[in-house]
Amino acid sequence: MSYDPQWPQNGQNIDADRFRAQFSGVIDLINTSPGTVTAQVDSTTTLPQGTPANASVNAVGNMLHFSFEIPQGQEGLIGPIGPPFGGAVVDGVNTLNPGEAATVSVSFDGSNVRFIFGIPRGNDGSNGDPGGPIGPQGPQGQQGNDGGQGPPGAQGLPGEISQAQLDSAILNSLNGTSNNTNGISSLDTGFADPDLEALRQKMNEIILNGRR
Repeated sequence: MSYDPQWPQNGQNIDADRFRAQFSGVIDLINTSPGTVTAQVDSTTTLPQGTPANASVNAVGNMLHFSFEIPQGQEGLIGPIGPPFGGAVVDGVNTLNPGEAATVSVSFDGSNVRFIFGIPRGNDGSNGDPGGPIGPQGPQGQQGNDGGQGPPGAQGLPGEISQAQLDSAILNSLNGTSNNTNGISSLDTGFADPDLEALRQKMNEIILNGRR
């Protein structure tokens, strides 16, 4: 069957046998046309699902130009949801010999990821310097004579005082202070002048602070 450039029409359903015959006709054109030496695909367009496929070819000089329109396939079914991931569990930690490579194994039991670790221990440390030998024991000293009675010690700190002694000391201290201001009256009448008023207040502070 020779190539039919008018088939298929837009929106026309295609038949698989006739579609293959169209490609065979294109191949025959390529083989029988002395001037056609190459072919290229100009475009491939994805059509909505269920739309008929379409293909077109044009000869330009010695080159065939193909354009394809292919409908997209149906979406696949959603696979089953896997088991829930519960957490991670360390089943064991093994001590390996020095110099061995660390290891880790992982498994899944359906809900938990399980780990087993292998960790090499460190090399033993070298022994420390034992140090020098212990020296000989020295001779025992002679017992000294008893000394005589020493001089008397310094006087100790005074002991605690009673509340009565403390009250008496405070009263004596107050009686020794000046009480000359007790007979001086304070300045109780204010002044309109700000400077004089500040001076009056300061004088009252001096008079009142000096009283006992």
